[in-house]
Amino acid sequence: MQAKDVMTTWAATIPSSATVQQAAELMFRRGISGLPVVDGKGRVVGIISEGDLVRRAELGTESAHGSWWLRLLTLPSGNAAADFVKTHAMRVRDVMTKPVISITESTPVERIALLLEKHRIKRVPVLRAGLLVGIVSRADLVRRLAIAHPAKRAASASDRSMRKSMLKTLRDAGVDASYLNVSVGGGVVHLWGGVRSDAEKQALRVAAEAVPDVRLIEDHTFVMPGQLIAAMGSD
Repeated sequence: MQAKDVMTTWAATIPSSATVQQAAELMFRRGISGLPVVDGKGRVVGIISEGDLVRRAELGTESAHGSWWLRLLTLPSGNAAADFVKTHAMRVRDVMTKPVISITESTPVERIALLLEKHRIKRVPVLRAGLLVGIVSRADLVRRLAIAHPAKRAASASDRSMRKSMLKTLRDAGVDASYLNVSVGGGVVHLWGGVRSDAEKQALRVAAEAVPDVRLIEDHTFVMPGQLIAAMGSD
């Protein structure tokens, strides 16, 4: 099984020139804990996550050991300066984590799990020629585990073909897939995430039924509350 079998293809991103507040607002509204950061050409140049925003001057949490000027006196100059930038900078480019740990669509899930564990990260972007095509998070791996057969089995070509067809059908059906993910195993389509209305939920099921060779559809989606949709619409 490879990254392309489990990745979320509708990954939210943020420009490196955006403000830290804009990044925080987007993460809050989307209900996600991290964002790939892209430059003017759409290339992924970093990741900004909740971990990068926990210690901030605006929150009064920039240090558990006193003010920044005190740390300038007690920490090595390079570390103190970098710490000040991280906790006070206004732009995403100055706060994001870099360099980016990334994978390709053909990276095996075993390798992805090792990367997440080794680097203690929650997500890893999937790149093609430097451009973002998806993201694999711990949640994506857990979802796949939830539907995995007890006997280890690689994703078949037919499973991959069905998943590809399903993603295309969703776009053709006009379903907002920003908060959806699709997993296919043994001809069973699993739908995860949130939709905007009962009509979209029905369209999602109809789209899955239209994919050839689907044996069963397991719908784990939910209709998002109206206030959450309104907040997302103000992005």
